[in-house]
Amino acid sequence: MPTTSLHSTRPLTADELSHLWSQLHQRTALAELGLLLVCLGGAWLLVRVWGGRQSKPSSIWFGRHVIDGILFPVLALVLALGMRRLLVEDIPLAVFRVAIPVLVSLAVIRLTVKVLGVAFPNLPAMRIIERTVSWLAWLGTILWITGVLPLLLDEFNDITWKIGATQVSLRNLIEGSLSAVLVMILSLSLSSAIETRLLSGATQNLSGRKILANLTRALLLFIGLMLALSAVGIDLTALSVLGGAVGVGLGFGLQKLAANYVSGFVILAEHSLNIGDLIKIDNFEGHITDIKTRYTVLRAPGGREAIFPNEMLLTQRVENASAAGRRVGLITQVQVAYGTDLDRLRPLLAESVSSVPRVLAEPAPGVHLTAFAADGLELTVSFSISDEESGYMAVRSDVNLAILAILNRLGVDIPYPQRVVHHLPQHEVSSADHVLSPPLSGS
Repeated sequence: MPTTSLHSTRPLTADELSHLWSQLHQRTALAELGLLLVCLGGAWLLVRVWGGRQSKPSSIWFGRHVIDGILFPVLALVLALGMRRLLVEDIPLAVFRVAIPVLVSLAVIRLTVKVLGVAFPNLPAMRIIERTVSWLAWLGTILWITGVLPLLLDEFNDITWKIGATQVSLRNLIEGSLSAVLVMILSLSLSSAIETRLLSGATQNLSGRKILANLTRALLLFIGLMLALSAVGIDLTALSVLGGAVGVGLGFGLQKLAANYVSGFVILAEHSLNIGDLIKIDNFEGHITDIKTRYTVLRAPGGREAIFPNEMLLTQRVENASAAGRRVGLITQVQVAYGTDLDRLRPLLAESVSSVPRVLAEPAPGVHLTAFAADGLELTVSFSISDEESGYMAVRSDVNLAILAILNRLGVDIPYPQRVVHHLPQHEVSSADHVLSPPLSGS
């Protein structure tokens, strides 16, 4: 059972507040306020010079404006701490005693929100996490300024219990949890910065950069997890048992998950599929927009996206239209009436299709007689494009319009289904009805 020891803290808290209030009314507080403004102005100037005039909305350090990134409160905190060290022996400090906890809380809030926003951009609970971190940070600031926080920590230090052979206090658990959260946030921040640097402006070897970024993030998160567990007070030697349990779980329950992770690294390592390739799998055709460690994202020309486990890309047939280059072949079909002069029509159709803007001149468009249909001669027009990321509907429509224009100009008919109805004379109809009618019973 936890053991507690309570002490009377009201007189000391009242003394702390009254002493702080009296110091804020002294003339030296104005000097402190002026020096604090100098620290804030210096931090603003450093961020402005370092980051440049243009906003960086995706940067966790600079943000959209000068003061909404992580760098501004961190620099302001460093300058304020340095200024406080210079003034601690000259004047009683009151303003800096309030300002430094506020800057610490602001830095913690910005760091947590910015890093989690970049690492998990589509997290639904991001707003709730932001508000929770803000409330906890400002509550800790108030307790720190009023002098209640050290007293609470002393009380929490007396609340202890045993976990195995280890004596753990509530204070150690709280401090270890906060340290663990800070270490994980720093690991996510560093991994996001490295991934952004590796992938920014990359046009070649994008898959290699992606696998390096994934490995870096996994390694940093693993190191951060180890440090976080150590900060909480968990003996890392006990992880050997956990590792054996995880191995058994991977062998049974997590087999598919492990296969997808391994498949993702295999795809990126052997360059069988690359980001930007046009592939078709499971009757879904689209461009690869991202290759995660567990799944691959495909986007169709119409904007629809599909997520495929990486194992499917290794175990099923995948049609890669970009494997031989960016050139993609397309076809369209049209029927012309029987008796049409194909020797004259086919070159004109090929020339008309080749004039369409996105159609490649090499290989040249071709017109082939592919079937003798019931209503006419079926012609298949083949052509190639090199910008498949722009979609197929527009270029196929332009090709069909060019074909229709040349057929109208030459007066070539596009046949449509026709049916011949034979009208029999009245006596033939009566004879047919008599033959087909069944005999009456009893006749």
